[in-house]
Amino acid sequence: MKKLLPLLAVCLLFFSCTQSPKEESNIISTPVPERTAGQTDVLELKTDPLPVVRVAFIGLGMRGPGAVSRMTHIPGVEIVALCDVEQKNTEKVNKMLEERGFPKAQEFYGDTTVWRKVTALPNVDLIYVATDWKSHATIGIQAMNDGKHVAIEVPAAMNMDEIWGLINTSEKTRKHCMQLENCVYDFFELTTLNMVQQGLLGDVIHGEGAYIHGLQPYWDEYWNDWRMDFNKNHRGDVYPTHGLGPVCQAMNIHRGDKLNYLVSVDTKAVGNPQFLKEKRGEEVKDFRNGDHTSTLIRTENGKSILIEHNITSPRPYNRMYQLTGTKGFANKYPVTGYALGAESLDPSLTANHENLTTHSFVPDDVKAALMEKYKHPIVKEIEETAKKVGGHGGMDFVMDYRLIYCLQKGLPLDMDVYDLAEWCSLIPLTEKSLDNNSAPVEIPDFTRGAWNKLKELKFAQ
Repeated sequence: MKKLLPLLAVCLLFFSCTQSPKEESNIISTPVPERTAGQTDVLELKTDPLPVVRVAFIGLGMRGPGAVSRMTHIPGVEIVALCDVEQKNTEKVNKMLEERGFPKAQEFYGDTTVWRKVTALPNVDLIYVATDWKSHATIGIQAMNDGKHVAIEVPAAMNMDEIWGLINTSEKTRKHCMQLENCVYDFFELTTLNMVQQGLLGDVIHGEGAYIHGLQPYWDEYWNDWRMDFNKNHRGDVYPTHGLGPVCQAMNIHRGDKLNYLVSVDTKAVGNPQFLKEKRGEEVKDFRNGDHTSTLIRTENGKSILIEHNITSPRPYNRMYQLTGTKGFANKYPVTGYALGAESLDPSLTANHENLTTHSFVPDDVKAALMEKYKHPIVKEIEETAKKVGGHGGMDFVMDYRLIYCLQKGLPLDMDVYDLAEWCSLIPLTEKSLDNNSAPVEIPDFTRGAWNKLKELKFAQ
C-alpha cells in the first residue's frame, strides 16, 4: 500500500492539471442568453447623422438639472421635454432655460410612470436618464423600443436581467445605449489613456479603481431614500463604474481583451447601520452592504484589476485611478503622479533632471510637461470651454459634448452598451461571490464572441 501512495499522488496531480480552468478553480458560471436570430452586435455602431439633436430629460433631482444646464452650451441641441415626478423640479429647470434665452420645454410630472409619455414623443432623438438607479434600465429599454437613442446615468443597470435587456434592445433596435460615465473624461484619465495608447507605460498589466466617498452629508437628498434602501438590501460593490471604467478603457476590454472572473471580499456593515440608528432612530439588524468591499478581476490576457467601494468610513475622498505598466506607472488619489524611467522619456522633458527612476514619481515640472505633451486630442479641443461650463471640473461637459458630437456626425460613441454591461456587472456578480464565501464568479462575454474583433479603443473624430 505504501508503494502505491506516491503513484496515487501523481495521478491526482495529473487529474487536477488536466481540468479546465473553470472546473479546476470552481468558478461559478454566469449564463449567457443566446442572441436572437438575425440580431448582430453593435460594436462601432453608426447611425444617421443628427445635425440637430432633440433631447428629452427624465429625472431632474440631483444630476438632471446640471445636465440640462450643460447642454445649453452645446450648439445644435434642442431641449424638447423635461420630466420628473415632482412638478417643482420640472418648473425650476424650465425657468432656468427661459432665463438663458431658450424656448420653454414641454413639461411632464406627477407620478413614476409619466416618463412613458416622454419616450413616446415623436420629436425626440435622445432620452437622457438621470432618475434613481432602479428605474434606469426600464426607461432605457423602453426609450430604444420607442425609437430613441438613450444615455443613462450610472449605474445604468443593477442586475443581469437589466444588463441583457439593454444589450438585446440596443442590438435589436440599432439604437445607441451609452452609460453616462463621466470619470473616463477626467483630464488626468484622458491624458493617461493617450500615454498608454502611445506606448509610454508599456503593457498595462494591472489597474486599480475605487469609489471611496463618505455619503453621510447627502443621504437625506436621495428621493424616497432609494440609494440607502439599495445598500440595505444588497451586498457587494453597488457603485463600481467610476473606478472600473477608465481602467477598462486603458486595457482595451472587449477590444482585444475581456474580463474573465472576479473574487470579492467585504467587511461587516457598521457605518451605515450606525448612521441610521443615530440620525433616524432606525434599527437595522440585517444591513447587507459591508463598509468596505474589495474586488479582484482577472482578464483573458492575464491582467488584473482591483476595485474598491466604501461610502461610510471617515476617509478622504478617493476615486482611485492607477495603472501599472511594464515601462511606467500612473496614479491618481491620494497622490497624482507618474513614475517613469529616464529611458522612457523624451530627453527634452528631463534635461534638468538626473537619475530618474521608477522608484519615485517624476518631479512636478516633468509631470506638467508630460501632461502637456500627451494631452488628449479631445481635451485640446474643448478644455477651455469645459472648465468654464464645469461639472466635476469639466469632465461632465466633455462627456455631454462628446455624446452630442458623435450623434451629430453619425459616429460611433466613445462608450457602447458592452462597456455599460461590463462595468455594471460587478453589482450582481460581486454579490454572488460574497454570498458564496468569496468564490470566483465568471464575468460573461457580453459581446457573445466579438470581444476580439476590435484590437484597441479608438474615439471617433
